[in-house]
Amino acid sequence: MMDIRRATCIIIRKDGEYLVGTILYSTDLRWSWSPYDAWRTRRKEDAERVAGKVGGEMVLFNPIVRQMRVMV
Repeated sequence: MMDIRRATCIIIRKDGEYLVGTILYSTDLRWSWSPYDAWRTRRKEDAERVAGKVGGEMVLFNPIVRQMRVMV
């Protein structure tokens, strides 16, 4: 049985879109309207670094129960 809490991750949101990553062979960022496409991490330090670089906010996301909450 899967522990639902372990599915919770941190994603980056900016202007209503979610960071997917960089475009291959480019420094351009790729964004999506869907949080399910977003780059995910469970490490707060990594999320803080990425959010700071792109000017986004960190959001806790659990895809199993479809819940999101801005991290404070």
